[in-house]
Amino acid sequence: MGILIALDGLDGSGKETQTRLLEQALKAQGIPCRNISFPTYDDQMSAAVKLYLSGAFGNDPNAVNGYAASSFFATDRYCSYMLDWKQDYDAGTVILANRYTTANAVHQLSKLPESEYDGFLDWLFDFEFGKLGLPAPDLVLYLCVPPAVSESLVMSRSAETGRATDIHENNKQHLRDSYRAALYSADKLGWAKIDCSADGKTLRSREDIHAEIFSHVGNLLQTIKK
Repeated sequence: MGILIALDGLDGSGKETQTRLLEQALKAQGIPCRNISFPTYDDQMSAAVKLYLSGAFGNDPNAVNGYAASSFFATDRYCSYMLDWKQDYDAGTVILANRYTTANAVHQLSKLPESEYDGFLDWLFDFEFGKLGLPAPDLVLYLCVPPAVSESLVMSRSAETGRATDIHENNKQHLRDSYRAALYSADKLGWAKIDCSADGKTLRSREDIHAEIFSHVGNLLQTIKK
């Protein structure tokens, strides 16, 4: 069996950058690893996800309930696992996932009142890891940035690249609700929280954040070796 490490966080938190840096660092040490990302935007596997995020079902994320939306993302993950990276994982490769089931525990959990959080998380992990048979992550690294910082970074990225924003990124209330849900999930599920903003306004350097991430990963690898 391989090792699965998931990196998650609000939009603009640097998940793609940090996943790439971690991949480079592990390969430099001779550790076989793969960098995967969800949703798989460029593939037919994520058709339902793309419909949802584009606003086809409504521009308000709450137009699709958290359970239905979670099934879209879970189906994408299942297809990706079975058709792409299962063989590598089974062979012992370290899989680095930019978003995973954890994203449902942030963005879809946020649609529910807090009194229903635990029930949703129980359902989610039974559905993806139990019913679908997806591997559970050995380590979750949550890149923590305040919603205001996330919003600013997303808008800047969109202006610089011309990339259209989706219904999650466009909705300030959804970002705030997702941040609250993420902190709850991180505390309940034992995620490693990486505070990416030292002052609540700007991000720490990518090198500084990477060093903290790599420390957590090193601890995991040492534990598994024992």
